Amino acid sequence: MELKICGAAQEVTGSAHLITLESGLKVLLDCGMFQGSEYEHLNEKWYFNPEEIDVLILSHAHIDHSGRIPKLVKDGFKGPIVCTHATRSLCAIMLLDSAKIQMSDAEYYNRKMASAIAHGRRKNNEKLSYREPMYTDEHVHMAMDRFISFGYDQWYPVSKEVEVIFTDAGHILGSASVTLRIKDGEREIRLGFTGDIGRPNRPILRDPQIMPPVDYLISESTYGDRLHDFAPNEESRFLDVIKHTCLDKKGKLIIPAFSVGRTQEIVYMLDQMENAGVLPPIPVYVDSPLAVNATTVFGIHPECYDEELSTYLLTDPNPFGFNRLHYIQDVNESKALNNSKEPCIIISSAGMLNAGRSKHHLFNNIDNPKNTFLMVGYCTPETPGGKLRAGARTITLFGEQKEVNAEIQIMDSFSAHGDRDEMTAFLKPLLPGLQRLFLVHGDLDAQKAFKSHLQHEGFGRIEIPSLGQNYYL
Repeated sequence: MELKICGAAQEVTGSAHLITLESGLKVLLDCGMFQGSEYEHLNEKWYFNPEEIDVLILSHAHIDHSGRIPKLVKDGFKGPIVCTHATRSLCAIMLLDSAKIQMSDAEYYNRKMASAIAHGRRKNNEKLSYREPMYTDEHVHMAMDRFISFGYDQWYPVSKEVEVIFTDAGHILGSASVTLRIKDGEREIRLGFTGDIGRPNRPILRDPQIMPPVDYLISESTYGDRLHDFAPNEESRFLDVIKHTCLDKKGKLIIPAFSVGRTQEIVYMLDQMENAGVLPPIPVYVDSPLAVNATTVFGIHPECYDEELSTYLLTDPNPFGFNRLHYIQDVNESKALNNSKEPCIIISSAGMLNAGRSKHHLFNNIDNPKNTFLMVGYCTPETPGGKLRAGARTITLFGEQKEVNAEIQIMDSFSAHGDRDEMTAFLKPLLPGLQRLFLVHGDLDAQKAFKSHLQHEGFGRIEIPSLGQNYYL
């Protein structure tokens, strides 16, 4: 049996791993988009032939794990796409949103090219060419027809040689670690893929569940070199940031947040503050059409809720809504927020400030010292969010350099990824019988630190694969 690492190798994007059996059967684990300008060119390249993939098994709906599925179908994949029920529901809206972005970006680029050609603005006789979107909404519809969803904690056959079981990963709604029971010739092999490992004792979702024993394991390592803030301090600090920005400075608190998972967690925490009577009387805006749709999906999948939220629903049937919370879909309403001078909280995507409405809020608000940008999630270093986290004092947006006068606050306690110790605790039960561990989905420095830590904890053969690397198991 062969394992080929086709994405998320020494980087936190583009998750894809190919399993090829002795019989020739090919199973792809995830098919994520490479995000960030440094990696975008990789989206046009496959490390396999899409027509030869027999089945795709998807860990969860985040775009860096699912975002190239429509392109896979466009380029010839005809097999089933296997995932959990909630992942299928989220992909239906997230992939359409992604297609909209691809089509919009291509249209914008082509308009610029047409203008450059019409006005003779070519540099050194450069060749100007029009751009096709990576995929369109038509390809998303084709892909969704191939989805087959299952529940947690049961073995399901995906071929004569392979069975799969999904275990709740506690990362986002529907997220799963994947275990394959493989008949490879005369052998039975168990291969595991953690997907993204969630965190225990987080709101809304159940804690990550222990995977079945495996011989080989592919594990994420995003925060393998650090520890998160403790959750007990989280609400208190969040409330302090709200009061400092909106009451003391009379400014806007802008929270760039992923539309799925992070936004709902923040809204749920604000809902609890409102019910407890501690949230200041200021308006709260969720400015993201995708987040609005995703919140609806959250409402129809209570099978993923933890006991705390299930109990909370007995007293508050809508944990994602209160009187001063406004969900915004219309673009004109979004623009009006930038012209408004009222203190408020704006939760907007994209979480890395590199696209969508949050990028426009950044452009219009970053130079005002009254405002605060609260960073609550991972950002790749080259994105605007990554630069703000690194302490940049100026930032270039839409061709204009802006002074960073707004306050920048960071709360990694909101992260949906387990930290070093949380991931170690998740992996420890798999140590007996584990022959080989492959670290993916992490920056190289984090992976090296995590490898060293795991070796100290008793783990043996640990690999840090490079992109396109093959292993024979």
